[in-house]
Amino acid sequence: MNKFHLSRYLLLFFLFPISIFSQEYVDIIKVGYGTTFNSSFENSPHSTDVKNFDFGLTYPIVLNEKSALITGANFNLSNLQLAPTSEYSNQYSTTLKIGLTSTFNEKLKGTFVLLPKVASDYNSISSNDFYFGAFATMKYKKNEHLSYKFGFYTSSEAFGIFATPIFGIYYKSPNQLLEIDASLPIVADINYSLGKTIIGFDYFGIGRSYKIHQDNLPIVYVEQTPLEFSSYVQFNTFNEAVLLRAKLGYTTNEHEVYAENDQLDFRVSAFSFGDDRTQLNPNLSGSLFLKFEAIYRFHIKEKEAK
Repeated sequence: MNKFHLSRYLLLFFLFPISIFSQEYVDIIKVGYGTTFNSSFENSPHSTDVKNFDFGLTYPIVLNEKSALITGANFNLSNLQLAPTSEYSNQYSTTLKIGLTSTFNEKLKGTFVLLPKVASDYNSISSNDFYFGAFATMKYKKNEHLSYKFGFYTSSEAFGIFATPIFGIYYKSPNQLLEIDASLPIVADINYSLGKTIIGFDYFGIGRSYKIHQDNLPIVYVEQTPLEFSSYVQFNTFNEAVLLRAKLGYTTNEHEVYAENDQLDFRVSAFSFGDDRTQLNPNLSGSLFLKFEAIYRFHIKEKEAK
């Protein structure tokens, strides 16, 4: 049985460094906290708020003129009700990042990163809560303003195996005011500089799964795939090293619960194969969300010049 999930076509995944070295900077630390308001359960008068906390660390270690080791970690916490009468529950995901980026010539760069993670409610961690992912990307520099990106991502998840191709661009206008950074179907950002203030629009497709260990109840898992679209205002401080961002947007709010062994065969991008699962909770409606982010950014070109 094949299912085409249109809402998942633009999804996925962590805050992993898919854009690292695509632009003239690296975001070393990124912290975010957001709240989704009054997401209604289908066929129910009840609703829930969804709170999210994200922390990402990416630390490149230069090996030589052409190569750098990528290290870091991501942490995510989601808090919400999974059913109209249930208690609020926490879902955690901790991902390690280790990989390599290399410059092959003045036009071509490649990145390969391994992404082992633990994802559950952390009430009772077992080997079944460990998952493994990896991605590889190539960047082709067409000129000093435009680069193309392409690659592939795959991961084991609670629902089965997931894989997707990656296509994107990075563009910085000659006057340095307009920036476009997209790695679809995962992330996209378009922003315009007004000096120390930046206005922008971004998209983030989150795809995560978590095991839920409940006392005296069978183990289940949550497939969390909300798609976020937002506009933001960003303030650059400390010589553009610290960025403060306020975002207002809309999320589709998909948090589906399934029995532990109720899995699909595999999923390639938007296409699911062998998906005859039975969802155990009602769907959540999409809603508005508010989010605040703080970023520590390292500017590569400025450092090279010094």
